[in-house]
Amino acid sequence: MEIRATLPPKGRDLRLDLFRGVANWAIFLDHIPNNVVNWITTRNYGFSDAADLFVFISGYTASFVYAKMMLERGFLVGATRLMKRVWQLYVAHVILFVIYIAAIGYVAQRYHDPDIINEFNVAGLVDNPIQTLTQGLLLKFKPLNLDVLPLYIVLMGFFPPVLWLMLRRPNLTMLGSVALYFAARYFGWNLVAYPVGSWYFNPYTWQLLFVFGAWFALGGATASRRLINSPITLYFCIAYLIFALVMTMAGRFPEFGAMFPAWLYDAFNPNDKTFLAPYRVLHFVVLAFMVVRFVPKEWPGLEWPIFQPLIKCGQQSLAVFCVGVFLSFVAHFELMMSSGSLLAQIFVSVTGLAILCLVAYYIGWSKKQDKPLPRPAPAAVPAVPAPEKAAEPASASEPAAQATASANSAAADRT
Repeated sequence: MEIRATLPPKGRDLRLDLFRGVANWAIFLDHIPNNVVNWITTRNYGFSDAADLFVFISGYTASFVYAKMMLERGFLVGATRLMKRVWQLYVAHVILFVIYIAAIGYVAQRYHDPDIINEFNVAGLVDNPIQTLTQGLLLKFKPLNLDVLPLYIVLMGFFPPVLWLMLRRPNLTMLGSVALYFAARYFGWNLVAYPVGSWYFNPYTWQLLFVFGAWFALGGATASRRLINSPITLYFCIAYLIFALVMTMAGRFPEFGAMFPAWLYDAFNPNDKTFLAPYRVLHFVVLAFMVVRFVPKEWPGLEWPIFQPLIKCGQQSLAVFCVGVFLSFVAHFELMMSSGSLLAQIFVSVTGLAILCLVAYYIGWSKKQDKPLPRPAPAAVPAVPAPEKAAEPASASEPAAQATASANSAAADRT
């Protein structure tokens, strides 16, 4: 079939790194309960949050990286490279899973606090460790706060055929994703979790943001440029962001929420995150349109030093995410063991963010050290002046000149 998608322009888009860093910082802060610092994250001011941003950017970057490879080298090569990435994600999840539950178990035993085992959903390891670990390797058992990475693994695992279709029929593929989203919401489709229940992030619905990210990267943003730049769209986006802010605040503060009719309040509270409510999707699309409209790829602010730590954390996203999830547990435990004061909340938050930055900068530096050093340019060899010819003796040159003159005179006489 004919290729109809538009490949993104060459060159790194620092906006992706910046907002992926924002998502990683927000995920770390949001996983620390009773922490005043997480009020700076977007989840408190609208329907969508860092998880939506993380999934969207994951789909965008996956298509950005592997689309050209699939076109130039075929579906099989592109699919195997995607599977290689899936394997890297799975290994990272298993390592994080083991360290995470070991840390929780150690803390519960060391400080005689069995409640923490129930709080972080690892009680099954005590009663049935073998089966629970097996289900963890199958991504069915997930301790608290370890839901995003399994979702990412599943979405990437099914992405090769989606990317193949997206390159040839981008709009039709996007419509298919929308149809699957509404079907999953209508029929209640979800994956089974262990020991009971279902996945907190339903892959059948969350795939919509992932595919939307791929569609946006492969020409969707360009095709929507007229709509994005329309004044009517701008007014609608501003109005919807204000509405989302009001409804979110109504859910945060019961006295404020009581001011609204029950039918209106109940439509948006609690925020349906598992099945990715339509109002949540619309909120993220509005944010994406606003960013594309007001933050172009060439925006000089992306080079500002203040954004460099976020960009570095976005460039080393997987490692920063894993470390952030673990540090959120450490920060939560520290607040439990301390007074939990405002100063303590700020301290654990700032310290955790500083560690994330150190991890990102170290990994970036370490990757540079693995590359071979560039060969030095060969030193310029100074030019050696050519030796001057010795002047011929006058006695030798004069007879030759006289012979040449005589020959020319004789030739002139013959003419």
